[in-house]
Amino acid sequence: MSSPLRPTVAIAFHSSNGHTAALAEAVARGAAEAGAEVVSVTVDTITDAQWAQLDAADAIIFGSPTYMGTASAAFHAFAEAGSKRYISRTWSDKYAAGFTISGGLSGDKSSTLGYFVTLAAQHGMHWISLGQLPGFGDANSESQPNRLGYYVGAGSQSRYDAGADAIPKSDIVTAERLGARVTEQAAIYIAGRAALAS
Repeated sequence: MSSPLRPTVAIAFHSSNGHTAALAEAVARGAAEAGAEVVSVTVDTITDAQWAQLDAADAIIFGSPTYMGTASAAFHAFAEAGSKRYISRTWSDKYAAGFTISGGLSGDKSSTLGYFVTLAAQHGMHWISLGQLPGFGDANSESQPNRLGYYVGAGSQSRYDAGADAIPKSDIVTAERLGARVTEQAAIYIAGRAALAS
């Protein structure tokens, strides 16, 4: 359970070759630096104890590579396994956000982020956008946060044949900022909830 001033932010993600895991680490770093207690869960090996950690979190940030225009099969399996929580409204009123990566500059990442939004809405969660202006097409755009211009969540791109260390630094910074933003909003929410209860 979180303290009144320190939200618990969970990151539920799938990574097949390390790229999404590197972004998840950046999201976690940004959340921790903003004051969150962070829980990271790889959804393809999730345990009962980790399901309980997601249930107890104030916010859940979803992450997956974009494959064939949507989240990976492993992430979809996780989402379907969470259907009992959908019925019981276990995640209702938690905050949610998302991030994804593809090999293409576009790669239809918006479809994956939209899928995350719909998943969160079905659970009754509150979606937190990236809240970051994009690079505006000048000579420095590639080195600026949100260089790909996503608003719904954090989008990243890296070559298929390169390791996770090839992810552009600006994308790592973007992921860190997503973690920080979710933490800041969750802290406001839990402080307000505590004030109403007092």
